[in-house]
Amino acid sequence: MEKDKEKQSAPSDIRFTWPQPPRPVAFPIAAPGYPLIIAGAFITLILAILQLHFFTLMALAATIFVCAFFRDPERATPDVPGAVVSPADGRVILAALVEDNPHMPGPAFKISIFMNVFNVHVNRAPYDGRVTRVAYQPGRFLSANRDKASLENEHNAVTIQTPGGQSVCFVQIAGLVARRIICGVAGGERLSRGQRFGMICFGSRLDVYLPPDARCAVTPGQRVSAGASIIAHLTE
Repeated sequence: MEKDKEKQSAPSDIRFTWPQPPRPVAFPIAAPGYPLIIAGAFITLILAILQLHFFTLMALAATIFVCAFFRDPERATPDVPGAVVSPADGRVILAALVEDNPHMPGPAFKISIFMNVFNVHVNRAPYDGRVTRVAYQPGRFLSANRDKASLENEHNAVTIQTPGGQSVCFVQIAGLVARRIICGVAGGERLSRGQRFGMICFGSRLDVYLPPDARCAVTPGQRVSAGASIIAHLTE
């Protein structure tokens, strides 16, 4: 037991880098959250002026929840050659080789991450590369942890070409509650591993499609953090 504790507390020899300069704020908030937070604060203030105490507390609680949902903490990214980092906070629900998929030709190694409403929802690029395709597809709003959600739900797929010429695709998938996918990149742009590229509002899923020879570094049930957790390794 003592040995296990020593391993957990021992410093790692992995170096970390900042994909984007840290912002000088104590509680970073994602930009899409500001209108909702301002509206919630305004409604709370009006209810307080009207001395509607119960509704004021309800509005205050809702505003605090929205602030927490749109939190956007800074993340240092592992500086490990070939490392693929998680594009989302959440729980790994699938890590397996698939024979075909609608986003990349041929077989691919697929890793799916489910985000609940309490996870950070800012999405980050899993690898360095140039965006070759951004494809939005309207669809249903099934629970995002179901297998067929990958194909039937509304989604937005971003494909990049890595410096080694390989293709990596990461797909933002709407869920039962999530009704808004935000993607801030376009074809031709370059992304750095761990760089923010969008978010999905109120619970959802991210699928990552890698070359079939990628070495997986996670297992179903494991919890990961966007931009910080290594989920696989590519051979460049």
